[in-house]
Amino acid sequence: MRILSGIQPSGELHIGNYFGMMKRMIEYQENHELFCFLVNYHALTTVFEPERLRRKTLEAASDFLALGIDPEKSIFWVQSDVPEVTELTWLLSNVTSMGLLERCHAYKEKISRGITPNHGIFAYPVLMAADILMYGANKVPVGKDQKQHVEVARDIAIRFNSTYGETFVVPEEEIPEEVATIPGLDGQKMSKSYDNTIPIFCKEKELRKRIMSIKTDSTPVDQSKDPDKSALYEIYALFLDKQERAVLRDRFLTPGLQYGVVKQELFARVWEFFKPYRDKRDEYLQRPDTVRDILRYGAKKARAIGSEYLMKARHNVGVDY
Repeated sequence: MRILSGIQPSGELHIGNYFGMMKRMIEYQENHELFCFLVNYHALTTVFEPERLRRKTLEAASDFLALGIDPEKSIFWVQSDVPEVTELTWLLSNVTSMGLLERCHAYKEKISRGITPNHGIFAYPVLMAADILMYGANKVPVGKDQKQHVEVARDIAIRFNSTYGETFVVPEEEIPEEVATIPGLDGQKMSKSYDNTIPIFCKEKELRKRIMSIKTDSTPVDQSKDPDKSALYEIYALFLDKQERAVLRDRFLTPGLQYGVVKQELFARVWEFFKPYRDKRDEYLQRPDTVRDILRYGAKKARAIGSEYLMKARHNVGVDY
């Protein structure tokens, strides 16, 4: 099974990224053919400071390496180190209808928030389709918000295959229900765009401040709380096993629970959970050339596989005269 997913290095990676994608990808490398990459071309739709993009790319790579991605068990690279993906994007663009892109929720959501539309934001799903189809991915682990983009990739692959002959693997999305949408501090989807995240590797003081700011309702202490409507419960549950979650749920349903106490517990749990990885991350950040070498090693492997699909697509559309 070939598994592929990527993540934008547009800001600090957070626990939504970890449980929604990173943790699963690191686990997959043990038993599957894993393709994991940093989508810095996609990040260009929102990041316009070159030095920030360079810094965040190396930081995100260090995060992955510290958390357990193994460049010998996986193919781990930066999107722009395989620039052929942009050529494939153009080939795919010519079988992609405007209506398909106009229906994409992510584009409409960004416009509704006042973000000035540009071609990159509008055509984002075609580049994402190229990312997936170029490596013959069978499954794409994504959050619920990216489900439609994988469906677009499926539609494009089917249309291309129908027009030019069998060329691409038609991928499927994978969205475990328990992490389909991870809430942020304000109860909305956790997202760098909303500035409502809990970064994986932030400082202790900042972590405490963010967790203590998780939005809760005004239910009195002497009344039961509804765990199914609580961002605090959902975030805490990510760090618990099945039995521990049942205990926490019972505490919410039993009068007397104090949100402040639960937040303090959550802070301690999160701080300890990522503690083993902090020193490793610092080591990688202090050795940026080592990180670059690892990423370029991964890009070489990714390029070898991706070029096969690209050359087949070039041949099938007739540009290889």
